[in-house]
Amino acid sequence: MSGFRVKERRLAYQRVKKTALHCCVPLCANSSRYNSIISFHSFPVDVLVRAEWMVRVRRDDFTPSKTSRVCSRHFQKGDFVNNPVKLRRLKKGAIPALFSWNNFQIPAPRASVWERRPRADSPPPVHDIDSEEEMELATLAPDHDYCITPTTAMVADQLAEENDTLRQKVKELELQIQALQLRSCLGLKRFAGSDEDIRFYTRFHSYDHLMAFWRLIEPATSRMIRVTTEKTTSNRSTKLLPIDELFLFLNYLSTGCTQRELGHRFNIHRTTASRIITTWANFLYCVLGAVCIWMTPEEITANLPPEFKEYADTQVIVDCTELRCQTPSSLVLQSEVYSHYKSHCTFKAMIGMAPHGPLTCVSALYAGSISDRELFRLSGIIPLLSPDMAVMVDKGFRVDKLVPGRLHRPAFRSNKEQMAAQDVLETQSIARLRVHVERLIRRVKENKLFDTVIPLSISGSINQLFTVSCILCNYQNGPLVKDWREHKSQVEI
Repeated sequence: MSGFRVKERRLAYQRVKKTALHCCVPLCANSSRYNSIISFHSFPVDVLVRAEWMVRVRRDDFTPSKTSRVCSRHFQKGDFVNNPVKLRRLKKGAIPALFSWNNFQIPAPRASVWERRPRADSPPPVHDIDSEEEMELATLAPDHDYCITPTTAMVADQLAEENDTLRQKVKELELQIQALQLRSCLGLKRFAGSDEDIRFYTRFHSYDHLMAFWRLIEPATSRMIRVTTEKTTSNRSTKLLPIDELFLFLNYLSTGCTQRELGHRFNIHRTTASRIITTWANFLYCVLGAVCIWMTPEEITANLPPEFKEYADTQVIVDCTELRCQTPSSLVLQSEVYSHYKSHCTFKAMIGMAPHGPLTCVSALYAGSISDRELFRLSGIIPLLSPDMAVMVDKGFRVDKLVPGRLHRPAFRSNKEQMAAQDVLETQSIARLRVHVERLIRRVKENKLFDTVIPLSISGSINQLFTVSCILCNYQNGPLVKDWREHKSQVEI
């Protein structure tokens, strides 16, 4: 090496030294600013050697840069090249091996398996049998010195009894494990023997009623389009059975619990529970919506209760209901969904029922600020009415010009000081009959989902959820009044 190059390297070393290099090894505080004896070495260019350095350094999520250094304290003496210029250079392929976690010592190599394991003693030598006497003794002597005695027979019987006892305990434990597995997952099979639990979780009257409804919709489940996280849809099922998915959906409506809680109950992820709820809401909305629930005047007359003799032409009884919802952040949306009647942000819908109790029409959900008259006009019930059909409504429905037939509505006092006696009796009779639609609405709101404040996160599917809940009332419950059940049986006879 020429003198010029040596001088150039010394100057370069001095410039690097002024930058105060630090060692990147954990628990090492060596710095070139306070130590002129220790040298600092950058990571090698060779990929394999560089990777070995990174493993030996033991730093998580560490990527060496141009300024990353390892001090000479972590290398052995044999890793350096003898250099007369006093610049310590590492040999090619040198790897750091001395650290604080090994006390800056190279651990002794571990002994091999052959050296660690003790050797078995050699068997004693076999002596040849020479004499005839030894031959006879060997043939007469048995290979063991025990025999079957009464004591050993008793021990064998005890062992047999213990084995039978243990087998019985194993069978009992297996039955307990099956019961625990059945209880750990909230499925329909778990409550098949309890009609009270079926009523609580699904609002169906009994397990037989629920299975009858399942047999009606089961053929259509093969063509169900499922909602996925992607933009496309799929018909691939989840790890739950379709009937358990229906049970989850009914459980969501009935109990009003959160989707996260349903995920814990059914041992699935929260997003999976959300997709199942949305899928079944859309599926039942299409399947049940395809069934015509509007009844003809002949069917209404055939099932008319005796209480409606004075209003025998009544085709439908309508009323509005409101569902409280979460207050939106937008002031414009707040003004649209705010209801002065409820003093809260609400969704509003109209429900209609036949005189003998079944639901015959349900409108979509609208903003809470809409009036009863406008909701009646947008509900789609007007084209279904004819001049020979009468509609029974509450005082708030000023729909005289919208209904083609007769309108049964409680009388107004208007500008009179006192209502006429005939109007009072008519108002009482209409109110006594119109109260049944309130009972139908109460049945819908027995689903706790609609009895609480509805979050805006499910506003995209709340219309399907509400419509399905209303139509399910025709399948879940019996007549509104017990006397009507007897009247219906007499009519059928």
